[in-house]
Amino acid sequence: MQMTSAPHLLAEDGPEYERILGDALRHAHERPDLEGVGDRLNTEQLRTMALSATALITAAAATEYEHYVKARGELRRAATAEGADGTPAPDGPQSTAAGSGAGIGAVITVLTPLLAGSAAVIFLLVGYLLKAVGPSVTFGGSLVAAGWFFAAVAAAAILVAAVGLLVTALRNGATSLAAENEEQGLPEDVARAREAWRHALLERGILPFLRDALADPTAGPAARTPHRSPNRIPKVGYSRPDFSGPDDGPAAGPRPTFTSPDFTSPDFGGPEHQPD
Repeated sequence: MQMTSAPHLLAEDGPEYERILGDALRHAHERPDLEGVGDRLNTEQLRTMALSATALITAAAATEYEHYVKARGELRRAATAEGADGTPAPDGPQSTAAGSGAGIGAVITVLTPLLAGSAAVIFLLVGYLLKAVGPSVTFGGSLVAAGWFFAAVAAAAILVAAVGLLVTALRNGATSLAAENEEQGLPEDVARAREAWRHALLERGILPFLRDALADPTAGPAARTPHRSPNRIPKVGYSRPDFSGPDDGPAAGPRPTFTSPDFTSPDFGGPEHQPD
């Protein structure tokens, strides 16, 4: 399986990422570097931000994740090869027939109490009504007997459904326990690779992201990437006024030019006295 240096998180590992993130947020109060949780940002806000930045966070543990995926893939290929040499997989005609039987049994289990209970109510109601109207009518007694029979059938069906639910719950619990035991029984190299990825994801990905988010709650994930100036403030559509001294006019626009008065000798007067 060829992977890049920063592989995307596979869908099957998404729940594990969310679980590690949830544990980090749940125990954030135990870490002094995450003491701002709840003051600046709450856990739900941090969770949303971390889920939005999954690719950025998981890239910090890309090497460990690549090693883990390769080790897990080799284990699965080996298990597939062993299954090909042994008995066929349980997806043949027998399993299909078993699935159909289970589906029919579930339908019968659900419908029997409903139908039997409805029949019991109808027969009992009509039978007791006939007995009240005409005590001499023997048909009413037959309806009452049939109604109690269906009531017993409904009770038995409910009991069977309850037992079936209990058995299903125990079976699901056993399946979950078997899956957990299978996970604990992974080969040493796969288990070690998975633990290394989990540790790197937490220490180099999730925790630094949470610390940066708490340090600057107003910045998004893109603002916490390197080579971004924190003083880059967007400019609005006007500029501040340019204050100048009292002798200076406005800063913008051409300034008027003043010349000093031309003082001459008494021979020159006003405009009516032209020089010789």
